[in-house]
Amino acid sequence: MQRRVRIASSVGLHARPAALLAKAAAAQAATVTIAKVVDGVAGEPVDAGSMLGLMSLGAQHGEEVELSGSDEAALDDLVALLEQDLDKAPA
Repeated sequence: MQRRVRIASSVGLHARPAALLAKAAAAQAATVTIAKVVDGVAGEPVDAGSMLGLMSLGAQHGEEVELSGSDEAALDDLVALLEQDLDKAPA
């Protein structure tokens, strides 16, 4: 299964957002990968549970990424996370 989503975090998948996403992905029972989408084509995927892997994508605010994995609920949870500005402190 795959889901595409635009990065909502104002700084993209940089330090804090990458750490939060990696922690959430690592907590999932199934492995989830993520790839940056350029011109409608997903690039080389990395483990979504790896902060360094996430940062290596260079995904910026408003860019699209594709999440892949076998657990639909896990993908939905991670998409919902990416649709938030993860760089803002919780209210």
